[in-house]
Amino acid sequence: MRRTAEQAAENGGTPGLPDPAPVLGLRQNLPQFSLLVLVNAFVGGMVGLERAILPLIAEREFGLTSKSVILSFIVGFGFVKAFTNLAAGRFSDRIGRKGLLVGGWIVGLPVPFMLMWAPSWGWVTAANFLLGINQGLCWSTTVIMKIDLVGPQRRGLAMGLNEFSGYFAVSLAALASGYIAAAYGLRPAPFYLGIGIAAAGLLLSIFFVRETHGHARHEAKGQGGAEPVSFMEIFTRTSYRDPNLFSCSQAGMVNNLNDGMAWGLFPLFFAAAHLSVERIAILAATYPAVWGICQLLTGAISDHIGRKWMIAGGMWVQAVGIWLIAAVDSFPPWMAGAVLLGIGTAMVYPTLLAAIGDVAHPSWRASAVGVYRLWRDAGYAFGALLSGIVADRFGVVWAIAAIGGLTFVSGVVVAVRMSETHRVTIR
Repeated sequence: MRRTAEQAAENGGTPGLPDPAPVLGLRQNLPQFSLLVLVNAFVGGMVGLERAILPLIAEREFGLTSKSVILSFIVGFGFVKAFTNLAAGRFSDRIGRKGLLVGGWIVGLPVPFMLMWAPSWGWVTAANFLLGINQGLCWSTTVIMKIDLVGPQRRGLAMGLNEFSGYFAVSLAALASGYIAAAYGLRPAPFYLGIGIAAAGLLLSIFFVRETHGHARHEAKGQGGAEPVSFMEIFTRTSYRDPNLFSCSQAGMVNNLNDGMAWGLFPLFFAAAHLSVERIAILAATYPAVWGICQLLTGAISDHIGRKWMIAGGMWVQAVGIWLIAAVDSFPPWMAGAVLLGIGTAMVYPTLLAAIGDVAHPSWRASAVGVYRLWRDAGYAFGALLSGIVADRFGVVWAIAAIGGLTFVSGVVVAVRMSETHRVTIR
């Protein structure tokens, strides 16, 4: 039986020849895996442009004083990204991965131009709607494609590499945009970098990334057929019915809840202490830099010691880092708090994705990842809403401390409700 050119490209073969079975494994798929790591770095760079300077633009260029209004761009970003994740997961199972990745980059192309020339804060919010779609489609598909390629044994390592590339790029972009803003002003110069990032990501995705859906189907055959599962069944299992998937979903949501707070409030908190834009950029970049680098280790460690206590412990380390930042008022302890927050997040982030991959059958895994990422990235919006309201009512310090408390409680939920999910550890 002859196959089409599209099927050949999917499996990495040549049109007109019999289909080779896709081969699972990191080493066997290293060129394509490495390309996806690079693409995800560009995805992270897009959102990193905003981390140090957008709250400052709100105060200094648009004259906004309400923390809730300033953080509205994160609310919009979080909700749009959350629901885009859900759609990306479902459609990845139905139509494949690559088309969604390319579509995400096309949607992201206008974002830096809108941020450069926005005449009002509404334009900034609209740009972040598009950025949420870009991040939801591109980050979700690169995660799913890496899980497809590596198979079950090295899943933690694969997610560690994926999240390292994305969040280390967030750090570099935050640092670069802060220094460019200090030298040339808050707008438009820092966003020129975003134009290059979006163009590079789109071109790589169109011409070099290959479809990986065939790898997931191949893994599913090896695990035996699964009964057809409706999307509502997947949604309820991942959201609350399965205790392991629920534990991952709530931990992911709270993790991004505190990240939304850090994105929106930390620059304002540091600026109120009269730090320069350069020093704010250093603090804003330290947290995702530590987060990114440590994931090179934490994802692989979870392959050896398991997922549960990496997740619970990581939430508790995050809480300590957040409380330290709220409790002190000088640069060195703030730096220490940012490092702890980065270490804790690195323990949690790739491990949660690996745990979802452990539990979900390959035939509906992408949909489960989409539901998990719905709840996880809704945390951005909930964090921005909650911290903005508490900051306006009681002050920024109380808002930061309250988010730290929620983070600690989330770790307790994991410790109580979650079982170990990694098969190697269980054996």
